[in-house]
Amino acid sequence: MLRVGLTGGLGSGKTTAAQRFAELGAKVISADEVGRSLMQPGERVFADIVANFGRGVVAADGRLDRAALAKIAFGEGGAPSRIEELNAIVHPATIARQEEMIAEIITNDPDAVVIVESALVFETKHGGEEGWRRRFDRIILVRAPEEQRIARFVSRTSSSEAEARRRMAQQIDDDWKAAHSDYVLTNDGSVDDLWAQVHSLWPELKEAAKGR
Repeated sequence: MLRVGLTGGLGSGKTTAAQRFAELGAKVISADEVGRSLMQPGERVFADIVANFGRGVVAADGRLDRAALAKIAFGEGGAPSRIEELNAIVHPATIARQEEMIAEIITNDPDAVVIVESALVFETKHGGEEGWRRRFDRIILVRAPEEQRIARFVSRTSSSEAEARRRMAQQIDDDWKAAHSDYVLTNDGSVDDLWAQVHSLWPELKEAAKGR
């Protein structure tokens, strides 16, 4: 088996790469999807978020108002950022659930390539000192020029350029990430260009997974 962390900053294209890896046969776990499942009413993470951030982050239907929570967490409007407070609630539970899922996959398929798609492989302070070294056998970084990343984020979310830059400022620089990654995919062209890089890397990951 091979445990792979697939990361990239806002608007980098990591989700597109993850989808292609899944089509090739990788077992892909989305950290965002795991986190969202743990933030549903009735979950401990949901209760802790409401206790720390107030009832204002709960929508009329009883679920989390993710937009309202993001505004508070990222300090929109000049308020102090509370993203680390939110991460301290969400990340440990998310990482624990990811590891449960990985163990289940490996039990059923010992030669699987398991890819965890997460924007915060390096950024999270949870999971121990440099926890990513323990959690993953390989790290893949998807990177793209800053202006392209901003344009993609604004187009996808209808957020402002200022909001995109504010969020990017809270992520580690891509050059540092590249120096600590095993593979770097550059997403500065077409989707086909990115897919070609995924296809080129896939056989190496499959081979590395055998007999580990």
